[in-house]
Amino acid sequence: MSSRILSSLLRRGIRGWSLSVLVSAGTLFAIPAFPGAEGFGANATGGRGGSVYVVTNLDDSGPGSFRDAVSEPNRYVVFAVGGMIKISSRITVKNNLTIAGQTAPGEGITIYGNGLSFSGADNTITRYLRVRMGAGGDHGVDAVTLSSGHDIIFDHVSVSWGRDETFSVSSNDRTVGPKGITLQDCMIEMGLQPHSAGGLIQTDGGVSIIRCLYVDNYTRNPKVKGVSEFVNCIVYNWGGGGAYILGDSGGQSHVNVVNNYFIAGPDTRVAPFTRGNANFHLYAAENYFDENRDGVLNGAVIPPSGYTTVDFQKERYPYPTVARLLTPTEAYEHAIAQAGASKVRDRVDRRYIAEVTSLGSLGQIPKNENDAPIDGPGPVAGGPAPVDSDHDGMPDAWELAHGLNPTAQDHNGDANGDGYTNLEEYLNGLVAAGAANKD
Repeated sequence: MSSRILSSLLRRGIRGWSLSVLVSAGTLFAIPAFPGAEGFGANATGGRGGSVYVVTNLDDSGPGSFRDAVSEPNRYVVFAVGGMIKISSRITVKNNLTIAGQTAPGEGITIYGNGLSFSGADNTITRYLRVRMGAGGDHGVDAVTLSSGHDIIFDHVSVSWGRDETFSVSSNDRTVGPKGITLQDCMIEMGLQPHSAGGLIQTDGGVSIIRCLYVDNYTRNPKVKGVSEFVNCIVYNWGGGGAYILGDSGGQSHVNVVNNYFIAGPDTRVAPFTRGNANFHLYAAENYFDENRDGVLNGAVIPPSGYTTVDFQKERYPYPTVARLLTPTEAYEHAIAQAGASKVRDRVDRRYIAEVTSLGSLGQIPKNENDAPIDGPGPVAGGPAPVDSDHDGMPDAWELAHGLNPTAQDHNGDANGDGYTNLEEYLNGLVAAGAANKD
């Protein structure tokens, strides 16, 4: 984060941010976690410099399992198998990991069961993974939760069926909560009743929610307290609890909400923004609401009165934000094309995309993911993995094409000197680089 941004933040009186926190949340001159990484968590280093762990089976635990892969820090986690991993207990993710779901063959990887905790998972990069909790998960537990940690980015992750929230970045003490967090191009889907909630974002440490798609959550799409930005997101079919909840708190919040589209579905009963107060310091611009459910994207800009009672800011807070700001309509088109674990979408995500593109006629907020029309988490097709003789995460054919040795573990080399390791070059080349690329 530049000295100009730091000085501006301090002049504007944003409390709870020490100099060390601001610098760690986005160090000047650091390379992005991957090309296209943006927001407060953009400079997470992941498993860079660490060992390679290849997930070779769909077992709940034991050698070669996903649980074992994320149980130790300083690893790149790659997949030689695709399909569904059914977990019986919660998985805690360690720090300094790169979880490269884009390497999984077939339709990718779905973690189904009691969810994942990323609390304390400092400097972790997670891409192209599905985490689906479900009615069998523990009552009052999030599908994905993060209550502590710094410099963490989630990219193209699909998360669904939470029993409390679906995806939360939250601490009861906002001043020591998570710091430098990004959710970008993610899908946060269908929190289950009786507490269907997209997420609680509650920290002074900085959270960027960029180009994400919230679908079928009765409330909290998300609920926000603290320091954050909500940019180019789509929210579809919230219920009577509301879409974006503006703090509802005595604490101070400093937030940008820019160029988002809120689209009513069958369960939508209230306007997008609820529960604001004078402690919520908001910069808002070009947010649209399509409320007529007529199957056409034809919403109108939300007027100042649509944000309830807030302290409007004339200037946008100088948060890390995005290189390319989409219009609300472009954000909708981008989400339909790319949001979630979209390298190959599974049946469940395809259903949610069909709901959103119905623009009002499809959608539901159930108690159980096994009910129609969702009908559970599977199947998720696997497929053959490319040959990798030295088990360094890079297929033999790719190494030969790039002048590397397929019989030597050279994953931490940097053949082109750009700061990304050889393995990172392979991982980054498997998928698009955010909104900077053409959809």
